Amino acid sequence: MSKRSLCVLAGSCGVMMFALCAVPSCAQSAEGKEKPPLYTYVADWQIPRAHWTEMTKANAADNSILEKALADGTIVGFGNDESLVHQPDSPTHDDWWSAMSLAGIVKVLDQFYASGNTTSDVYASATRHEDAVLVSRYYNWHSGSYKNGYTHVGAYKLKDDAPDDAIDSLSKNMVVPLLEKMLSDGTIVEYEVDTMAIHTEAPGAFWISYIAPRPEGLDKVQEAIRDAAKTQPLFGPAFGSMTDSKGHRDELIRGDGKYK
Repeated sequence: MSKRSLCVLAGSCGVMMFALCAVPSCAQSAEGKEKPPLYTYVADWQIPRAHWTEMTKANAADNSILEKALADGTIVGFGNDESLVHQPDSPTHDDWWSAMSLAGIVKVLDQFYASGNTTSDVYASATRHEDAVLVSRYYNWHSGSYKNGYTHVGAYKLKDDAPDDAIDSLSKNMVVPLLEKMLSDGTIVEYEVDTMAIHTEAPGAFWISYIAPRPEGLDKVQEAIRDAAKTQPLFGPAFGSMTDSKGHRDELIRGDGKYK
């Protein structure tokens, strides 16, 4: 995927460093609570370079459906992205929408099938296509639109012997507190920790993503991670004991989106 990708580029200072973050227990309990499930449908496309400019027109057609679904409460967010760090046989573009139920996800998907948008020439030119349905219980966002925002995605794989609550523990104690601070000061406009809702691959994978409205936000998040690592260095081994480093990848994409 691309917004919360399954095909991503490894990075030396990526979200893996969230393992080193910690905050006081009072902040953890206030900010790291599990929420109702948020579902996201992601459609990934590998579009030949000669057709990239056509995606703007295709996105506009898609957005007319998604804006209506957002307005009537069927979904809570939507967007589209383009990859900034390309890899062989990997997606170049994506479309996504989020809802508080699987019914909301499927209702919008049915509208796309009925509209014929998915069979337009630019999508027909794709040399690769895949879909995924994700679910998150750790997320937050600012309402409104963003344009040319930068999404950083970290993909991880749990070890076979990781505890059953490994993702919950990492989210509550490490990821959410730091990203909530970044959200509150405007460095980012959205974040989430995702797993697969429809398992099109083996269980155990999870993704940490955040959206920075400006490129400087990427640096600010990384700086916050490094600062946290200096004050709480013991969480790195804890994270490493639950995740397989060989399964880690990062992705950087840019796109437009809107949240209710």
